[in-house]
Amino acid sequence: MEPLRILFLCSRNRRRSPTAERLFADRAGVETASAGLAPDAEERVTPDLLHWAQLIVVMEPVHRRRLQRHFAAHLGHARVVCLDIPDHYDFMEPALIERLEARMAAHIGRSQ
Repeated sequence: MEPLRILFLCSRNRRRSPTAERLFADRAGVETASAGLAPDAEERVTPDLLHWAQLIVVMEPVHRRRLQRHFAAHLGHARVVCLDIPDHYDFMEPALIERLEARMAAHIGRSQ
């Protein structure tokens, strides 16, 4: 069975989306990537990344709006979900990991 390809997006790809990418990277049946929507993101989102993804996970509603505004033509094939996780966490912060696990459970299940 082909793995579920998940792209995690936040603003600058420095804390939330890289944490999510790392957290779920070793999950069976899942491949992950992350990127940012801001011009100064560590890794900026590209049409190729969007085409690769089957599930696009944004952290805040503003990210969904930016994605629709700038990349609408590249989103038709993927499901986009918003986790509603504000930018109040550090990279790999335990509270962020806990929140990501809880919010992603409906989409890929909990850790084994």
